[in-house]
Amino acid sequence: MPSPFPGMDPYLEHPALWPGLHSRLIVGLADELGPALRPRYYVEVEERVYLLAPAGSFPFSARPDVLIVAAPWSRPSAGPVPAPTGSARVVELPVPEEVRERYLVVREAGTHRVITWLEVLSPANKAPGEGRLAYLKKREEVLRAQVHRVEIDLLRAGEPIPVVGDGRDGHYRILVSRWEQRPRALLYVFTVRDPIPVFRLPLQAGD
Repeated sequence: MPSPFPGMDPYLEHPALWPGLHSRLIVGLADELGPALRPRYYVEVEERVYLLAPAGSFPFSARPDVLIVAAPWSRPSAGPVPAPTGSARVVELPVPEEVRERYLVVREAGTHRVITWLEVLSPANKAPGEGRLAYLKKREEVLRAQVHRVEIDLLRAGEPIPVVGDGRDGHYRILVSRWEQRPRALLYVFTVRDPIPVFRLPLQAGD
């Protein structure tokens, strides 16, 4: 059955669906953009990795795009937890997750110089903690460089990435920042009732 929504389908934000959607969206964008940008540019899918503390109240779980676990029969049996003695009690340790986030870079053919950096936000980018800090740190580095930046936020939950006049009147945001126009940028704000806006991907002058 076709989606009743003209743009972003909010049911795709479900924690069980979003990680796979994010990976497919990044790869799909790379496949779509690559042929359109050749021969002057090429598109790469790149990745950053960090450890994320166990989530608190944020409704999404952050997890790698692909998770491989050992079959139950191959794991050594830890056996039952020994009964505590004296004043000891049984507790659980918060084990951090390794998170892998994919993003796109458009590079100039020949020089391999990064021209445009494109991110599709993940839940961890919008929740307090290491994921947001890592994202904002890399964002600051890119905004200082002569690199265009595009941020696509298709998640209603969490804290929006900060800008002055950040479009909190909508559900979703697309930020398009040309380096030579900073600190000004274009912000597209839309809701579940709107089609996803069409925007120009910033490249070198004349393209």
